[in-house]
Amino acid sequence: MKRLPLAVLMAVFFGWLLWSVSVRQAALFAVGLGLGAVLAGRRFGFTTGWRMLVEEKDASGVFGQLLLLALAAALAMPLLGFFPELTAALGPPSISLLVGAFVFGLCMQIADGCGSGTLYKAGLGIPMNAAILPVFALGSFLGSLHLGWWLELGALPPLGLVTAWGWAPALAATLLALGLIALGLARYVKGSGKPLLVRKWMLGALLLALLATLNLVIAGQPWGVVYGFGLWAAKIAQASGMDLSGNWFWSQAGNAARLQETVLLDVTSITNIGILGGALWVSASRPTSAKPLTGAQWLVALAAGLVLGYSSRLAFGCNVGAMLSGISTGSIHGWIWVPLAFAGTIFGLRIRRRFGF
Repeated sequence: MKRLPLAVLMAVFFGWLLWSVSVRQAALFAVGLGLGAVLAGRRFGFTTGWRMLVEEKDASGVFGQLLLLALAAALAMPLLGFFPELTAALGPPSISLLVGAFVFGLCMQIADGCGSGTLYKAGLGIPMNAAILPVFALGSFLGSLHLGWWLELGALPPLGLVTAWGWAPALAATLLALGLIALGLARYVKGSGKPLLVRKWMLGALLLALLATLNLVIAGQPWGVVYGFGLWAAKIAQASGMDLSGNWFWSQAGNAARLQETVLLDVTSITNIGILGGALWVSASRPTSAKPLTGAQWLVALAAGLVLGYSSRLAFGCNVGAMLSGISTGSIHGWIWVPLAFAGTIFGLRIRRRFGF
């Protein structure tokens, strides 16, 4: 019964999008609802999976992520090959990427969530993540203001394997690399007594891969999260009188156009709204409790959330936009992002323990 009012509200919003905005945006909202329900219902946390591997030698979460990457690549790369109008999640290898990925991996453990994790946990009503979401958006906006300067420090053109090699060789190389990582992980955790394949993670990977592919087909671009956060903050800044026309990032044609449009026309924003709704749907029948934080913990968490947003813009995405969408669509920057973010995670876990999270 708790879900009935939510179902009515979501159905009305879906119908309004269908009638007043576009069929595409209504469909993407539905995809977002599915993503939120899976992330929250399966507790498919990218941050949690990495933490389990480092602290408990439990590789089940990372194995779920590897399966997700493999399935998403197997679905996305042929589509990119046959339908050139679809775009890959390409980011330039750059100083910005190196710094941003490491700092993001560090801060996501302190903030207990990456981009998608912060979003769905906020939807679940977890106080820390709900409070972090607006400062994450502010950080992403600040990162966009400075991105031009960061790229001047050194950047190479984006490289996509599907374009460079064709979809079949790109997919074969991607699956081979993921398989080798899986073998290395299995050897690393051997003797830990923890299962590698856990139903929660495997089912979550399958559902997320299918939904991410739907997002690619409907939106014409891969699933992303953090761009929407930065856009929300940018529109607030613009409404407050800030002139963004001279900024390197917001003066680019696509970004400038989005500043003039309603956020409901932005494909990332509409799926983000759906994710919040899907997580809220899960929380209606499965309330989530959270341990109260001390004043020091609140300050550290909010500071980490701000830097999390900033670094996500420098790194051209989070675990979704850079790792999942980047690797599954053949972007080299996704493969650069992962080891640096994982190195940051190791340091982030030490800080997390230091403040008793």
